Amino acid sequence: MQNFINLERIEPQKRESSERVEDFKEIYEVFSVEEASNQASRCVQCGDPFCHSKCPLHNYIPYWLKSISGMKNELAFKLSNESNPFPEITGRICPQDRLCEGDCTLNDGHGAITIGSIETFISEHGFKKGLKPEFPGITTNKKVAIVGAGPAGLACATYLLRAGIKVDMYDRQNKAGGLMTYGIPGFKLDKEVVARRVRWLEDAGMSLHVNCEIGKDITFDDIASDHDAIFISIGAESSRKAKLVNENAQNVFMAMDFLRNIQKKLFSENYDHQYDVKGKNVVVIGGGDTAMDCLRTSIREEAKSVKCLYRRDKYNMPGSKKEFKNAREEGAMFVYNASPKEIVVNSKNEVIAIEMQKTMLSNKDASGRAGVEIVKGSEFRVEADIIIFALGFSPSSPTFLAENGIEVNKWGGIEVNTDFETTKSGVYAGGDCKRGSDLVVTAANEGKLAAGKIIKSLLS
Repeated sequence: MQNFINLERIEPQKRESSERVEDFKEIYEVFSVEEASNQASRCVQCGDPFCHSKCPLHNYIPYWLKSISGMKNELAFKLSNESNPFPEITGRICPQDRLCEGDCTLNDGHGAITIGSIETFISEHGFKKGLKPEFPGITTNKKVAIVGAGPAGLACATYLLRAGIKVDMYDRQNKAGGLMTYGIPGFKLDKEVVARRVRWLEDAGMSLHVNCEIGKDITFDDIASDHDAIFISIGAESSRKAKLVNENAQNVFMAMDFLRNIQKKLFSENYDHQYDVKGKNVVVIGGGDTAMDCLRTSIREEAKSVKCLYRRDKYNMPGSKKEFKNAREEGAMFVYNASPKEIVVNSKNEVIAIEMQKTMLSNKDASGRAGVEIVKGSEFRVEADIIIFALGFSPSSPTFLAENGIEVNKWGGIEVNTDFETTKSGVYAGGDCKRGSDLVVTAANEGKLAAGKIIKSLLS
């Protein structure tokens, strides 16, 4: 360990941009055994590991780094899978620069440990060697229903199954995974990686019911009467709008609708053809990872031009640095310090441009980010055939919530107590439907914590 003096930080190899924009395959290679061991050996084994504390799942990062450095790969695999319901997924998609790697001691002059890439290696190398997550089988007479097969739901299912509790999972889409399947593009997360985890949960005793919407295909009462507890993890898919003139015009899309429909197209499922962008001038409003996903997806879908408009400068963009870098490498253009004012349409109510206003940064707001002021008289137009808003998401409130006495707050988030239990006894909730849109790893942690509370309630 502590080889940071002799070894520099390296990133995993990635495919050339000219090659990778031709498909939706993952762009990064998995570390070799030697690369993973060498990079792990750079860890200083802090007495108070900030990486562990900053990770929402509180993964045992220093311990599995030490194991990988010492070639104890099976031990690293067990440690990694103990605290994390799907480490091969979080290793690929977590914004490590804002979490574990962002708090690494070696950031001060040496370069953080490549924690995410090592995390991915641990699982993928273990899988090749025949290792799998371990489950005891169904050993109790308890059954829990999970509504929503996204990261919180899959995490909750993982820990319930580890406790020997039967799980029935319901999701309205054709495949499980939620955001990880239909929202995050394949160039960041291969869909087989998600499907593999789901299959292992099914092997462990989970029954998966897809194309099954609560209130339409099955009633909430039917589920409640057949289970000892229910966990709601339906995500947050209501896109936030900018409240602009003509924002309901043709070819104005919300990010999640766009990404979901393109993924359905790639799955050869039924999708809405209005989301085809081939030969179109695409403008994306927003600066987070979802905006980068829309840009990079549009490029692969052969858009004529792809441009991101963001109201602050590039140093204040909220997304991951590596995703911003990848988008630029692949041909996305960026216009900073620009705020949307009005969408311009033709006589057929079709988008032809968006009128913008230049901005300047001001004092930090309550969140600690630089404020934004509009520069008077600074309007300018950007040609656009398609406009995609990537401004974040809010929880939706399906009718079965109110019909069953499950209360939501003023933002639409499901109200829960400290045990993740809603205002209806025996019904729990977690993830984005409870706290609003956040990271996959945050949702996974809430699913994990909620499972612990459900287990305690059912088995104590």
